[in-house]
Amino acid sequence: MKLDKKQIIGYLLSAAAGSVLTLAAVWAAGAAGDGGLWSRDFPDAAAEGGQAVVENSFSDVGADGETGPGRILAQEPDTVLKMYGIPMENYDMEEGTVRSGESFSSLMNRLGVGQKQAYDLSERSRGVFDLRQMRVGNEYHVFYPKDEEHVPDYLVYDKDGRSYVLFTLKDTLAVEVVQREIVTKMDYAEVTIGTSLWTDVQKSGAPILLALKLADIYAWTIDFFALQKGDSFRAVYQTMYCEGRLLSVEIVPYAVFVHQGREYEVYYYQTENDSNTYWNERGESMRKAFLKAPLSFTRVSSRFGTRVHPITRKVQQHNGVDYAAPKGTPVMAIGDGTVEFAGRKGNEGNMVKIRHNSVYQSAYLHLSKFGKGIRSGCRVAQGQVIGYVGSTGRSTGNHLDFRIWKNGSPVNPLKVSSPPAVPIGETGMPAFRQAMAEAVALRDRFVAEDAVMALLKNICTVE
Repeated sequence: MKLDKKQIIGYLLSAAAGSVLTLAAVWAAGAAGDGGLWSRDFPDAAAEGGQAVVENSFSDVGADGETGPGRILAQEPDTVLKMYGIPMENYDMEEGTVRSGESFSSLMNRLGVGQKQAYDLSERSRGVFDLRQMRVGNEYHVFYPKDEEHVPDYLVYDKDGRSYVLFTLKDTLAVEVVQREIVTKMDYAEVTIGTSLWTDVQKSGAPILLALKLADIYAWTIDFFALQKGDSFRAVYQTMYCEGRLLSVEIVPYAVFVHQGREYEVYYYQTENDSNTYWNERGESMRKAFLKAPLSFTRVSSRFGTRVHPITRKVQQHNGVDYAAPKGTPVMAIGDGTVEFAGRKGNEGNMVKIRHNSVYQSAYLHLSKFGKGIRSGCRVAQGQVIGYVGSTGRSTGNHLDFRIWKNGSPVNPLKVSSPPAVPIGETGMPAFRQAMAEAVALRDRFVAEDAVMALLKNICTVE
């Protein structure tokens, strides 16, 4: 018997209906205000014909609104007509960008707006949009009435990915900041490292922002400079889109990273009185006292220990780790502390030294310049930019020489162990375990749906 595509999909999906409806019930409880962790983040469930209906975040959405199998992250962007509500049949539209050194008045003059009207419009902007916030390179769209003199009726300035400013010049002058529609979606990725984390994430079809998010979440646990071929991760993640453009990867409800044969699970859980939001399966914070590395997107060019110095050519002890990176790469404090020294110091060049507590100190050498407000005696927070990569002092090229002392003695920064932050308390564990269960259920749903689609692809021939 030959089956058409809809019949095959129907048979396969009906087999998994039980697990999907169970998850729908979890979502429905959250949507009904029953305290589910994902009540604001996950798709709503609704009753229809006596059955729970779950929004399908895996569907291809066509221009006619029809859906089919396959995952999509966002619909195509709306047209200018729909975005701005301007009847395009009556207008010619031109687009451009704000130029260097250009003020609002000079922009308006360039677009054909008279000086008085530009001034009146700037007055209308007070309390609505600060015209000084217009940025070089940001786009604008200007609308000129057809068959009339070249004076615009509307100007739309793209403020950022989430909003735009609509200037109305016809009839009554008006200025309005319009918030774009933001769409949140859940998705799932499985990636095995073959070349590099960033390259392999892109090859998988997942957004590169997911790699950045995972690097941030695991910053205290995994040294991303030491990832190896065969390392892998699985992650459920929430994205935010605006008119088809990816804005951000907001949260990661569940992830497991396999590094050097060891699994590191992580769960998203928001507590009332703690800024920590990612925890392992034991309720221990993924945040620790120190970051694993003080900068991003680079490589280790020289390790701790005896080496031949690249300038003197003599064998000597190297009490730090060198990270090769482009000039200007931000350098972050690995932990909270007090700056003991910030300035130029002989062979070390521009250097910042931080005392974190009674045991640990860290130093950052050969900086091109210092972070804003960094000076001796100031307090710094973990992750705060304290300087930028350079090649000052005795150096052969742009890099960061990073050093750590424990009880006054230099130690290998790549081998420093750090205790976790305060874990979830005993009273909070039941709610955390419930959050874990919901995240795992969501993961299983994605895995099941992917398995169904793979089965369709591999064993079904549809005429």
